[in-house]
Amino acid sequence: MPDSKGFRFKSRRLLTKPTGSRQGPNPEIQLQEFRPGDRVAIKIDPSVHKGAPHRRYHGKIGEIIGKRGRAYLVGVRVGDKLKILTILPDHLARWSA
Repeated sequence: MPDSKGFRFKSRRLLTKPTGSRQGPNPEIQLQEFRPGDRVAIKIDPSVHKGAPHRRYHGKIGEIIGKRGRAYLVGVRVGDKLKILTILPDHLARWSA
């Protein structure tokens, strides 16, 4: 079996911020609250490595299931399965249809 290339493998374009906007996370992002049943978009913030989901979930829409410490449990449909991810609020944004 070949060696693993790492968690952020092949994500140079996906996990970089636009030129000129390289800065840390906004404090308002960490203060946002979600309730169970809220719909959220998973948008990985490249400046925060902790609590980020795998890059395959970037851009997906999920539903808040619960809270675990500061992080949220997010249910995401992948095909016919429901995946439950633990994600920090830095990587979540409200989504409305």
